[in-house]
Parts: sequence; C-alpha cells; structure tokens
Amino acid sequence: MPPNTTASTGQQPGKSGRRKGRKARLIVLVLVLALIGGVAYGSYWSISTVRASFPQTKGTLTLKDLSGPVEVKRDNYGIPQIYASSDADLFMAQGYVQAQDRFYEMDVRRHMASGRLSEMFGKSQVDNDEFLRTLGWDRVAKQEYDTKLSATTKKYLQAYAEGVNSYLQGKDGEDISLEYAALGFTNEYKPQTWTPVDSISWLKAMAWDLRGNMQDEIDRALLTSRLGPKQIADLYPQYPYSRNKAIVQEGQYSELAGAFQQGGTSGSSGTSGTNGTGGTSTGTASGASGTGGTASGTSGTGGTASGASGTAGLDSQLGGLTRVLDDLPPAVGVNGDGIGSNSWVVGGTHTISGKPLLANDPHLSPSLPSVWYQMGLHCRSVSSTCQYDVSGYTFAGMPGVIIGHNQDIAWGMTNSGVDVTDLYLEKITGDGYLYDGKVKPFETREETIKVAGGESKKIVVRETNNGPLLSDRDEELVKVGRKATVDTAAPDRGDGYGVALRWTALQPGTTMDAVFAMDKAKNWTDFRKAASQFEVPSQNLIYADNENHIGYTLPGKIPLREESDNGSIPAPGWDPKYRWTGYIPQDALPYEYDPERGYIVTANQAVIDPDKYPYTLTADWGYGARSQRITDLIQSKIKDGGKISTDDMRQMQLDNSSEIARLLVPTLLKIDPENKDVREAQKLLEGWDYTQDADSAAAAYFNAVWRNVLKLAFGNKLPKELRPKGQCLWVEPVNTTGPADEAEKVRECGQRDPDRAQPDGGDRWFEVVRKLMDQPDSEWWSTPKVGTRPAAHNRDQLFKRAMIDARWELTAKLGKDIDSWSWGRLHRLFLKNQTLGTAGPEFIQYALNRGPWELGGGEATVNATGWNAAGGYGVVWVPSMRMVVNLGDLDKSKWINLTGASGHAYSAHYVDQTDKWADGELLPWAFSDQAVEKSTSDKLVLKP
Repeated sequence: MPPNTTASTGQQPGKSGRRKGRKARLIVLVLVLALIGGVAYGSYWSISTVRASFPQTKGTLTLKDLSGPVEVKRDNYGIPQIYASSDADLFMAQGYVQAQDRFYEMDVRRHMASGRLSEMFGKSQVDNDEFLRTLGWDRVAKQEYDTKLSATTKKYLQAYAEGVNSYLQGKDGEDISLEYAALGFTNEYKPQTWTPVDSISWLKAMAWDLRGNMQDEIDRALLTSRLGPKQIADLYPQYPYSRNKAIVQEGQYSELAGAFQQGGTSGSSGTSGTNGTGGTSTGTASGASGTGGTASGTSGTGGTASGASGTAGLDSQLGGLTRVLDDLPPAVGVNGDGIGSNSWVVGGTHTISGKPLLANDPHLSPSLPSVWYQMGLHCRSVSSTCQYDVSGYTFAGMPGVIIGHNQDIAWGMTNSGVDVTDLYLEKITGDGYLYDGKVKPFETREETIKVAGGESKKIVVRETNNGPLLSDRDEELVKVGRKATVDTAAPDRGDGYGVALRWTALQPGTTMDAVFAMDKAKNWTDFRKAASQFEVPSQNLIYADNENHIGYTLPGKIPLREESDNGSIPAPGWDPKYRWTGYIPQDALPYEYDPERGYIVTANQAVIDPDKYPYTLTADWGYGARSQRITDLIQSKIKDGGKISTDDMRQMQLDNSSEIARLLVPTLLKIDPENKDVREAQKLLEGWDYTQDADSAAAAYFNAVWRNVLKLAFGNKLPKELRPKGQCLWVEPVNTTGPADEAEKVRECGQRDPDRAQPDGGDRWFEVVRKLMDQPDSEWWSTPKVGTRPAAHNRDQLFKRAMIDARWELTAKLGKDIDSWSWGRLHRLFLKNQTLGTAGPEFIQYALNRGPWELGGGEATVNATGWNAAGGYGVVWVPSMRMVVNLGDLDKSKWINLTGASGHAYSAHYVDQTDKWADGELLPWAFSDQAVEKSTSDKLVLKP
C-alpha cells in the first residue's frame, strides 16, 4: 500500500450481489482480448489487471493530512456522500474520492487544458498541443491562482490536490486505471502529482466549449465566398422576440434602461461614464444595485459594423481555422456547436408542495464517463470552521459543486451564449503588427512540447493587443485574408493578414471563488453576490430557495464594443475603433426576482429584448424553440389553477415534440407524389402528433424529409468549408441560389467534421425555413435534376423532391418495409471513451466503449438528443444529466447521470445509470443525514 494510506477491515468493492455478473463479463473480456490481441496481450490483460484500479469503498483508510475522520457513504449506484468536520478535510476527501473513480479522466483533462496531450498520446496530438499552447489556458489559470483568487479558495484547492495526491502516492499507472495499462503498450507514461492550477485550468477548457458565437463569426465570413449579403441575411434571421419570449420579462431592466437613457454620459476607449440619475431597483430584488453604478464604454445596441462587410469577406481559407477547431478534443461539448441546456424554476404558487421546483438538464457532447460527477459534501455541523452542506453535480478534477442545492437554496445553469470572443484580422509587418497607424512589437514566448516516443518540438507564440495569433498554428491560416475584400482604408495586405483571438477567458478571473460562494449561499442576496464572481463562462443562473423565492441572474465578463461593431464578424485589428472599450458592469446585467408569472425558463433563448436593454449581449442567440415549448407546457399545467409536481417536471424534460414538424407536415400532406412507395411513406405523417418517440416510423420519415429539405435548399449551396467531409457535389456557381447549367457547375468536396457541418437543422434553420414558407417562389427552393430525381423551381416541388429522396434514403438504411422503420434505429447513441475509445486499437475500443442505445427526442426539442442534419442521424449531444430539486422536501428531489459514477471500465458503476437515463427515469436523491444513511450500501472511513 502507499506509505500514507493503509487498508484495514472491509471488503474490496464488487463483493455485492452484482459480483457474479461482473465477473462473468470480465472473463468474457479476457477471452476476447486473448483472441484479438494474441496470447501475449491476453496474458497481460488479466482479470487482476482490469480490477486493480477499482476503488476501495468499505473499511478504513489512512490519509496523513486529515485533521479528523471523514466518512464516505456510497449508495447502490456508487454515488458518494462525504461527511467531515472541517472544510479542508471535506475538500481533501473530495479529491481522494474523485481520484479513486475518475483519475484517468482528470489526467487527460489537465493535459488537454495545458496543451500536453502529446506527453500521453504521442505525435498525433502535437498540432492540438500547439493550438492549446497558443491559447495558453494553463498560464492564465496560474495567473488566477497567483493574483485573483481568495486565500480561502486557494486553501480549498490545495486541500483537494492533497487528497488527489494521497490517492496517487505509491501507485503505478495500471493500479490507477485500465487505460494506463493500455498506454503502457506504446510509452512509459507515468501520472504526475496534481496541483491547484490543474483544477483551475479545467474551467478554461469548459469555457472554450461554451465560448459563444465564434463559430457563427467564422461561418458568416466563409459564406461570403459563395453568397451575397442578402442571402447570408436569409440564413441568419432576426430572433423572433414576439413569438419566443426572452428570459427576462419582468424585473430591474426597465428602470435600468431608463437610468442609462436619462442624461448619463458614456465612456469610450475603456473610460467609465457615469449613469446620470441612476434609477431605483425593483421591489425585493435584494443584492442588486439600486443606483445602477457606472457604465464602461458606449451603450449602442449593435447592428452591422460600418465598413465591416468588407472585412467580413474572408476567403475560404478561414476553413483552416475550422479544421483546427474540428481536431481539438471537446471538453464538455461539440467544440462550441450545439451546446444548449434547459433549466426552469416554478414558484410555490404553482406547485403541489407549495414550494419551488427547479429542473436542469445541460446538453453536452456524450462522453464516457459522463462529464458530470454526482456527490454530496456535508459538514457534520455547519459552522465557521465547516461551512458546507451541499449536493449535486461537479466535474472530476474540481472541488466544490457546480450545479445542485444546499440546505437553503438550489440553482441550475444553461449556457448564456453571450458574445465573449472576437476574431481580428491583423496586418503583420516584420516582427510586429499595425495598430493605429504604428507598428507595435509582438509579445512572444517559446513553448516546448514534449512528445511520448518522439523528439520535443519548440514553437513561438506571438500575441497582439487583441490576443494570440491563431494563424501561426496552421499553414492554411497564414493565407487568411489574402483574398479578403477590405475597404480602401485598409492597409496593404502584403502576404496576407493574420488572425488573432480576443476572449474573456484569456484574462485571469474569479470563477473558482464563485463556485465555493454559491455552494454556501443562504439566500438571494448571497447568491447574487456569489454569481457576480462567475466571470467565465457566462451562464444563465436560475435560483430557488426554501423561503419560496425564485430568481434568475446573468453573470459574466461581457465586453463592451464600439457602436459600430456588434462582434458578429471578424474585425480589422489595426483600427482602434474595433477595440473592446470595457465590460458591462455586473449591476447592469439582467436579472429577475419573484416575477409575477411565477416561473422562469432558460433554454439558450435571448436573455432580454434589445429594445428594452441598452447593451449588446450577442447577435447570435438560440432561437427559442425549446424555451417556448417549456413555457407552453408550464402554462398548460397551471391554467385554471393547476399545480405542478416533481414528476410533471420530469415529464417536461422528456418532451419530444417537434416544432418544425408542426410547421411543415400540413404542407407535406398536401403534396401529391406520383410514386406509390413515396405515397406510402407520406401516409405515416397522417394523424402523427409530431412526437419523436424512439419507436415512431413517422418521426423517422419526417426527419429524413427535413434533412433532405435542408440539403437541397441550402446545404448544396454552401461553401465546401461548411459542408461535411466526404460529401462531393457539383455545386452552383458563386453568388447564386438558382439552378445553373451543368457546364457552369464546379465539383467541391466538404471539409468540415460531420458533427459540426451546416445546415445542422437546429432552431436557427427552423426560423430560416419558417420565413421562407411564405415565399414559395424564392430561389432558395430551387434545386437541379439529378439522375431520375426531378428538378425543383418552387417550395412544393422541392418538398416533393425531398420526400422522394427521404423515402429511398430510408429504404437503404432501414429496409423497404415501412412497418419496420423507427426513429430509434436511425437515432442512436454510442458512448465512447474520449481518448483510447476513439483512436485506440480495436480491442481497446471494445473494452472501453458502450452502446448503442436507440433514442427518441431530437434537435431543438426539450428532450434534446441532438443530431446534425448535414452529417447524419446519430446522436451528437444529449441531456448530459437531469435533475429536479424539490425545495419543499429536498429528499424528494430526483437526479440521473448519463453514465455512472465510475470511470473504470467493467466497474458495476461504469454505465449503470444509462439505461434508466435513456428510459427517462430519475433516481432518488438523498440529502438529509437520515436519508443518506438509509440509502448507503458501502461506507469508507478516512482517518488521519
């Protein structure tokens, strides 16, 4: 045993009723490995190898740095609840327990965040490491630790690291995880000790995936190579504020906006301006500023940047950046695309218990193990020396709880989508760059990338006043802007413009302070104060408490830009007027508290109507399909005095209704296809209720029609940089959407990862098609004849063509007999280990990966099992967890995770929640001492 941990009484894990079944699976694994990998591998991969890393969950262990005994109680799903008598002991035990279950995952995350993947996986990751080193997340994390975080937070981070390292001490890789044994085939990698900065770096990785509109900014630039301004505007319609309500409808903003409009002077170039008469905050919204504070910079609501249409005209070499982004392993999402979530809170006036109910289900990329880790952190007696009694979801590798509840309040999160990134064109001149008519020197640093099994590589990172030069990391990016259309005032392009990134997460912040402060908040005032420190990533935070209050607040470091630049397109870095001028003051960010309607819904829709708010938050919201559906479901339950239960909230999370089907099916049913097989498929839509259940043949056919509508009307007309890899087409000439002669067409092959290609079929495309439905003769509805498939010159002809194409696509995929069709057969979830499960040897993938599961739900539904219409029907993001908190009785709350508590393949808790998750079930969520004790199956005591 390690020198600072000793085992005494108690069984090793797995000596339960499940032991027999698990042992049988292990034997099967060893036999398969022996057959696939040969005798040498088979002998190496023994049962003891697989089980060596399973954690001890019963008996007693000694941790030398504890000040007192700590209990770790696990339920039948292996979910730990930790009980301690001091804060430091609590977080040290959290580090130890998370390392027991998930250290390999933690190790991979920190290597990604620090640009050191090559140290684990060799030369295949050098390009990724170069890009990640250029961003410099770990450097910023160290600056946060050194200069920004409170002494108390540092103490907690140190205690957590000590707990992780106590677990690691004396262990070889194969003692920690099966994956390390697999890595041993190719290199001699040995895990290193954990540091507080490793925990902070993970926040940067999370922020990267939730970074806002950077991909839209790139896409709009890429579109200019084939489409004109009017056509691009068609593909980015205005948010439908009148139909899909914004989050904040009541609250402070009306007085706040008035305050900014009454004689306040706005600053520029980072100078703060005073807000005139201020204005009084509403009602009981304690914790918010009544006077409005100061506003940095200008308060314009954005719009199209003057002269920016020229700089937006980047040629398709921007695809080089897209390819770099495609290759980066996602932290929590699909590299920024498709990231959504649902959360809503219903006040006690509308619930059966008379107290609030709060639901949350973040939509993230499916991973194995799940990105979330469920646990409780309990002080035996809450006091000044031990302040926490909190339970919920956290990330392995980070202390505290990110989403959940304590004894007084509950909270949830969805991605706000506010614009916190800008790409800048930079005029490079020698060893510097042009700014305001002068050449400024780059800030530079040298980075050394160590490579497992190979030679180290050195790179030089160059930074402008707008941030690091991403174009230095890809040869294609060196060409960015060589053919860009710029106005006459732009500097000579020479060999081309570079591309720099400005992003709020590249500055030190205080988000880690916010996590601990939220975990111990007792009321709305505490929560708002804590949230104000949650700088990056900006999130929609919903709130409820056991005193029957509900609320919403938008925290985050959100930049102010000159009135001429709304941050929606790449900007000229040489022009000072495109610099950020400051940040929106925290007191000026929108919030609501106890709104009269009695509920608050956030699902990535617009935060607030821009006509009622003086600042620009983004030009790229989600379009509100999910949020409005949730609102409609709540309103249908509470009309005529109806009350909502915990199970009602769960049922809402599982809603599969398709808004786009509701819009299109009536028109599809009016079309008269000549082919009897197409008519047979069309009949599936008759009487369909638009619900996308896994066993629905109608859902399968409709989604195939929708996919083909998008491909014919839009996808085939987009530049190759936006279309999926492997799709090679004869496409229309530049700046046209109508049909052309064959001789005029050009052959192009798509270049984007299928999971991120366009048109993805999300609710932006719902809105695009909704607006075009009233323009049946729009050029967008035109598509040429292909083989025996007819051309289309209007909406109904294109719909008919899509119905034909969908019929034969499903015949190929599912068979000619439509009675055998089902949505779930197309819409499948595979869970893959995010390293060796995607790129390792086949037998390793077999050992680590699980699935498939046939799922209902779909894109932009409440049950958002997302798929990308350009790439296929497979599930690419999911409700990564679901929870419903009952403030009337916390022990009646419910939760579920996508996979399980354990990151160890063949542990009983590897995927033991997935079947229930797929079926829409929730597990009991014990919180009180009595409920936790009753649910405990394994108890481990950690002693000093």
